[in-house]
Amino acid sequence: YSLKSGVPVKETSASAETAEKNRLLSPDGQQVLEYRDRNLFVRNLATNQRTQLTKHPADREMHADDPKWSPDGKRVLFVERDITDVRMRSVLVPSDPSYPGVEEHRFARVGEKIHKLRIGVVDFEGQEIHWMPINTPEEGFYLGQVEWAGNSNEVLVEQMSRFRDQRDFLLVNVDSREVKTIFHEKNEAWAVSSPAKNMGLIWLQDGKSCLVISEKDGWRHAYHYSREGEELSLLTPGEYDIIERGIVDEQGGWFYFLASPENGTQQYLYRVPLDGTGTLQRISPDDQPGTHEYQFSPDAKWAFHTYSRLDVPPVISLISLPEHKRIKLLEDNQDLREKLNSLGLPPTEFLSLEIGEDVTVDAWLMKPKDFDENRKYPMLVYVYGEPHLQTVIDRWGAAQSHFHRVVAEAGYLVVSIDNRGTPAPKGAAWRRAIFGSLGPLSTEEQAAALQELGRVKPYVDLSRVAIWGWSGGGSNTLNAMFRKPDLYKVGIAVVPKPQPHLYNAWFQEIYMRTREVNAEGYERSAPINFAEGLKGDLLIITGSGETNTHIQIIEGLVDRLVEMGKTFDYMVYPNRDHGLREGKGSEFHVRMLILRYLIEHLPREPR
Repeated sequence: YSLKSGVPVKETSASAETAEKNRLLSPDGQQVLEYRDRNLFVRNLATNQRTQLTKHPADREMHADDPKWSPDGKRVLFVERDITDVRMRSVLVPSDPSYPGVEEHRFARVGEKIHKLRIGVVDFEGQEIHWMPINTPEEGFYLGQVEWAGNSNEVLVEQMSRFRDQRDFLLVNVDSREVKTIFHEKNEAWAVSSPAKNMGLIWLQDGKSCLVISEKDGWRHAYHYSREGEELSLLTPGEYDIIERGIVDEQGGWFYFLASPENGTQQYLYRVPLDGTGTLQRISPDDQPGTHEYQFSPDAKWAFHTYSRLDVPPVISLISLPEHKRIKLLEDNQDLREKLNSLGLPPTEFLSLEIGEDVTVDAWLMKPKDFDENRKYPMLVYVYGEPHLQTVIDRWGAAQSHFHRVVAEAGYLVVSIDNRGTPAPKGAAWRRAIFGSLGPLSTEEQAAALQELGRVKPYVDLSRVAIWGWSGGGSNTLNAMFRKPDLYKVGIAVVPKPQPHLYNAWFQEIYMRTREVNAEGYERSAPINFAEGLKGDLLIITGSGETNTHIQIIEGLVDRLVEMGKTFDYMVYPNRDHGLREGKGSEFHVRMLILRYLIEHLPREPR
């Protein structure tokens, strides 16, 4: 959108490609970085001459990732990623039904070898590579933020341990090879890292100090640190979490961020002074409960503002800051609102359910058309329940709400519940409650919340409850069906991971470490170990082309159920990956399969 002309500008794939090229363009605009055969080259735009900057050995599978020009244009920073020792797994590709092909993918399972990383700086003229002398533990590690530290001689490195229980921000001097730690934290569970919700370090005062996000006091807060690593102030004191970093207005002296101190299902814009006085100011309008999202101008004086609720389509405006004044309405989705109203569905209700031990969970509840509170209705539970995703969010399109409206219109109550361990802004203790074993706590708290819902809402028929979920939600669906068979009569598990020790190291090890150090946690977590409890109707859905929760992980459960003589249903979509999107009509087919299975196995008539 052009502020000057007031005309919307449609971003195309070509414009996105141009933006990427600009990122790789040298500061003087004369040269551009290019990838070729996993190596890094620089091309002179005037002469078209290419110079090779990295030369990986032929017997190693190595990549030069995330290159960045130094401010003076004389050096290039990059991350070397060596995946040679990461084991291959094969995927059958049924492109030719008579002779299917095989694709191989690198996949580091729990406890196995992960990639090797090095950070290099190459001098463009001499083509000499300086390898940054950071600690490289044998078990492997991860990198977050890697960039130039405001000059052409120092590199900022965010380094995380393999289990993500330690995080360091390092300043590395390219010439002297001095390594200085400016921020360190360790947590017995896991530490926040920059890939999560834009949580990296921001330089302030022309690089003399920085802003860091940390949960070291039990809440996700912003801290002001000197370049030497001295903590100067806590900018956001109080019992609330930063949901996402916004922008720093250094000229005005403010730090903007998203939070919701009073309601973990919503999101608002706040700001605090950079001087550390800690006075919290809400910027989002008080009369607009729901979710507010922002795209800021570099000077923090303008923003694209998107406001929505689970039942309210987005309203998109150009606003000025800090007064939050609307300059221009860009989209109000009025036609969509009218179509939604024409369905005649009751509004979605948000609830707080007390489940004991001073734990209160959030939930939302959708009701059928022509709902009568004096009758009892069957219920579908949509579950995720793991650290990657929060389903109870008051935002348009959240938690597959469009599909769930179809389910509600078919005659069902639909509910979703966020147990402890989901990434709700309720403090670090809430989020880390599941540490050590994903599955047992979510199963217990989801079931307790349903019992409480049945108590406070007499129209809920607890004798007719179904549950479904995707990925981690698929795993929790299996746990529900196997561990709480008297509560759940129907389950639909989409791309689950019934054997977590066979899942990827990057995700699973954060929350459960490895079986070598946490055998009991893995034993309690794995749905396959409780399969004998199955009583109800179960449908398992996956894709033969899965590169995430591989079909072999699921087939182990299939074999176990067959051995036990259990009756269940199993649908495999050929050559589909984790999202089951490949192929015309796939997404629609999956959801209609879910709805049809529900209707066939859970009577929907109110009683």
